[in-house]
Amino acid sequence: MRNRPKAIFICILFLLSCLFVQAQENIKPEKKKGAFYFSWGYNKDWFSRSDIHFEDHITDNYDFTVHRVSAGDAPRLDKIFNKEFSVPQYSYRVGYYFNNNLGIEISFDHAKYIMDQNQKVHITGYIREEQLDKDTIIGEHFLMFEHTNGANFLMLSVLKRKEFYHNKNGKQNLEGLVKAGGGVVIPKTDVTLFNERRDNVFHVAGYIAGIEADIRYHFCKRFFLEPAIKGSYANYVNVLTIGSAHANHHFFAAELILTGGVEFPL
Repeated sequence: MRNRPKAIFICILFLLSCLFVQAQENIKPEKKKGAFYFSWGYNKDWFSRSDIHFEDHITDNYDFTVHRVSAGDAPRLDKIFNKEFSVPQYSYRVGYYFNNNLGIEISFDHAKYIMDQNQKVHITGYIREEQLDKDTIIGEHFLMFEHTNGANFLMLSVLKRKEFYHNKNGKQNLEGLVKAGGGVVIPKTDVTLFNERRDNVFHVAGYIAGIEADIRYHFCKRFFLEPAIKGSYANYVNVLTIGSAHANHHFFAAELILTGGVEFPL
């Protein structure tokens, strides 16, 4: 299950190439005017295993790495029915299309990264006077690590769209989109280490790059639904933990996203 993000990442690359080939083979559609759009929705995520490095030489004395840690997400879509729309793993996009069907987009994905508890991992380095190179079980009294209030991917992407279908009255159409971009990660990390817990503040902790393939269905002309698959690489180079300590790790992420939005032609 944890190797799935890399496979999905490869599938996304294949799908993007197919869309570009299809766009070249089809007859060019009627040229469209520019447009702004906004969309909101929710996501489901998978993460590859990662090595998480912890270091503190000021308030404590340790430098260790837990290797090949597995983690999951927490969609919590049931909260939508309680009108808590920002509690689940949400996504939003704000974008602008140019006349030639190229565009730019700002996207934000609130994804939760939660390290699996009671898993067996290998740990190397040292904690105070103890040298480490062994397998261990990580639990709540030793280590809990989660970007629970968001792994939070903020990205700026370029995009290209291709229309595949529209009805006679122009109120419905179907488009394919490809997007590629990069940005920053802004986590709020909740950590328990050596039985001490700290729920940290939001901060820029690293960078992200990713690609995305979408299908956009317009109904009632301006309104649309947009399912998407996304693959990204996130590198958290400076995660706040306990005291003056910091952590770092990186992973591949795969996302399924569904948003609904509105487009405002110029």
